[in-house]
Amino acid sequence: MSARNLGAEDRAAAAAGSHEWGEGLRSQQWFGAEGKTGFMHRSWLRSEGLPDDSFRGRPVIGIANSWSELTSCNIHLRGLADYVKRGVWQAGGVPFEFPTTSAGEPLVRPTAMLLRNLISMDLEETLRANPLDGVVLLAGCDKTTPAYLMGAASVDLPTLLITGGPMLNGKYRGTDIGSGTSVWKFTEAYRAGQIGADEVTEAEGCMARSQGHCMTMGTASTMACISEIMGMQLPGSASVPANDSRRSTLAHIAGRRIVEMVEEDIRPSSILTRTAFENGVRANAALGGSTNAVIHLLALARRIGVELTLDDFDTLVREIPTIVDLMPSGRFLMEDFEYAGGTGALVETLGDLLDRGAPSITGRTLGENYEGAECYNREVIRPLENPVKPVGSGIAVLRGNLAPRGAVIKQSAASTELMTHRGRALVWDSLPEYLIAADDLELDVTADDILVVRNVGPKGYPGMPEVGNLPMPRKLLAEGVVDMVRISDARMSGTSYGTVILHVVPEAAAGGPLAFVRTGDVISVNVPARSLHLEVSDEELAERREGWSPRAVAGSERGWTRLYIEHVLQADEGADLDFLTGSSGAAVGPQAF
Repeated sequence: MSARNLGAEDRAAAAAGSHEWGEGLRSQQWFGAEGKTGFMHRSWLRSEGLPDDSFRGRPVIGIANSWSELTSCNIHLRGLADYVKRGVWQAGGVPFEFPTTSAGEPLVRPTAMLLRNLISMDLEETLRANPLDGVVLLAGCDKTTPAYLMGAASVDLPTLLITGGPMLNGKYRGTDIGSGTSVWKFTEAYRAGQIGADEVTEAEGCMARSQGHCMTMGTASTMACISEIMGMQLPGSASVPANDSRRSTLAHIAGRRIVEMVEEDIRPSSILTRTAFENGVRANAALGGSTNAVIHLLALARRIGVELTLDDFDTLVREIPTIVDLMPSGRFLMEDFEYAGGTGALVETLGDLLDRGAPSITGRTLGENYEGAECYNREVIRPLENPVKPVGSGIAVLRGNLAPRGAVIKQSAASTELMTHRGRALVWDSLPEYLIAADDLELDVTADDILVVRNVGPKGYPGMPEVGNLPMPRKLLAEGVVDMVRISDARMSGTSYGTVILHVVPEAAAGGPLAFVRTGDVISVNVPARSLHLEVSDEELAERREGWSPRAVAGSERGWTRLYIEHVLQADEGADLDFLTGSSGAAVGPQAF
């Protein structure tokens, strides 16, 4: 049969305005419409070579792709989309791949976090405006994964996430090196004069030796593992390396599964329940996961309408040990985690510390998804009785007059001897000012001092960059000091380590007490007591506040940056935009013709 005659009955039905096409499918509001409306929607897509039956009762599946040559972590997603399409066609659906804004963590200035909410808006509006019945999300780099989950949750179509997978282990002179974590170690060693520039250059070429996102337990790996345990990814998919052929197979299976999910009407709102978030928070502690998960999960919960607070990240994890021995809290990398059994082995090891009745995109529960999973390397995924870090080593939420609404510290990556500390504050109003001072060998600093850098929060930088793991002063590095207490309203890379207090709320640019700390003030930190206190009277702080005004932010006069600064919420609310909280659904707007 010629292409000219293919599907003649379908064309006749369309011309007659038939309503027999795929009733119940959202896409049929476009493709099953009567008269010129349906004619236009179907006709223009003929240019893509689609046969007539593509518009008759087949679920239309979007493939959201954060591929970009500026986002190296996601560079392979363009090819992975083809495997998703295979699965969609095989299951009887019709796939449409589309791009969104993408943000590469290593390149974007001032910070990729500035674009997370923009990416989520881009995805949300694309999903709502187009004839889609379900969507597969292809993400990987730090901010693309949470942004995609946030945008999809706001629309609440059947949704399945595929993360791009981690890079292969870095290899340097017979040892494994990890993205991010080893960057900080090599650069600090270089600043201390312990290694030369040639060694740093050699390590650069040895660290990122394949496609994929960071292979440490940084934010990308953390969000991949958490989203799988929360039910939004196929079981066993988070830790498969990017270059492993099994990831292509998983993409194919995902394409088939999303078509089934449309038929079964499984949506994010039925998966991302309070139980799922509690599992995610607990899993983050067991993984030694990123503090960035706090901000991303808070934002996602507010999009989907689940009550989740900053305190949950402390109270829910007090009985959870860190059992995954991965950098930066441990020794190994994601490739080792996968070969040890991956998320399945983690879930089985945690047992009833997770709610195994939580639903997932498979239509089965968390417990059913991983029933019979085994661990093949108890050095990488430790048993509960022999953890990497003991119970209570997860994220702690500190409060006091310096952080009335909270601040966070990643205990598993901090120095035990600094968990209770009192010292003199050394204060800088900006990151560039601190970086200059940090290289001054004459800087008046001791290991007992507390470094404070402010105006690096959501409004102040803007975008809340990953600079909270302030580089150590060169003077102290030369003396062999490798850690000290550092405080800021910034974030920290999930690949980082050290006794770093982050996300101080309210931030300095919003008039929080951090804005009024002065060099020479005394700060006391008591992590076991969850306390962060500035030893300055309320009366003195009130006097310092008089006449204060926020610093001007460069580039804030126009465009996205202006909108962001005007509407961004604080870190304890997920740093989302105030008008994006709450799900708006997938209702189709009024037709233009």
